Amino acid sequence: MNSDNSNPLAAHSLDGARALITGSSRGIGADTAAYFAQAGARVAINYRNKEARALKLVAQLNETDGSAIAIGADLTDPETVSALFDTVKAEFGGLEILVLNASGGMEGGMAEDYAMQLNRDAQVNFLKAMLPLLHEGSRVVFVTSHQAHFIRTVETMPEYVPVALSKRAGEDALRELIPELEAKGISFVVVSGDMIEGTITATLLQRANPGAIEARKEAAGRLYNVSEFAAEVASAAVEPIPENNTRYVGDVSDFLNK
Repeated sequence: MNSDNSNPLAAHSLDGARALITGSSRGIGADTAAYFAQAGARVAINYRNKEARALKLVAQLNETDGSAIAIGADLTDPETVSALFDTVKAEFGGLEILVLNASGGMEGGMAEDYAMQLNRDAQVNFLKAMLPLLHEGSRVVFVTSHQAHFIRTVETMPEYVPVALSKRAGEDALRELIPELEAKGISFVVVSGDMIEGTITATLLQRANPGAIEARKEAAGRLYNVSEFAAEVASAAVEPIPENNTRYVGDVSDFLNK
């Protein structure tokens, strides 16, 4: 988990705010949750099957004057999503920040269309399910990668293509909801970053394609680590919405010039 000195959010800047982050028992989601909690927000940590890890994170945050709860839910399972909604409503009453961080598709033993189920269908269904908790002034943040965001114009590693295509499909489907969200006073922003060192996706890619991360690091000049990218996600939840509702993290010239 990150330390206070790397937090981009000022102390008490989120006092009274309520946040839910999907897929936040580890990695980018966990560090984003820590930044929010350290800034005064109450945070709901969502996990699919890593309960012990989520509870450990909650304990750490609550020990350091944060305020967090853990809620298990598989985003592809409407029943558990409904139970998550009920818990957030009972515990928090509503949400100022919703971070759609959970993603996948490279895991073994999943259905052939799992990537599309999780990265497109579940993202849209989850946001729609959470809408009653959001209100004027709330913000939705969708986390993606440059490799997915630019997949239609820039090739990526073959092993990542199914995930990239499904993440871009999810981003497009969520963008279609922007007019409805804005009509309710809810803002929406996509945070797109390069491959992140230390994430499960990077680990799986490295396993499937040894040397892939080093090659991407050399091409990009540098890659963000988990806490650095989480700081960008946290900032995206409070800073003005950029043009085209897209916050690029790091240099994207390598993608725009192809």
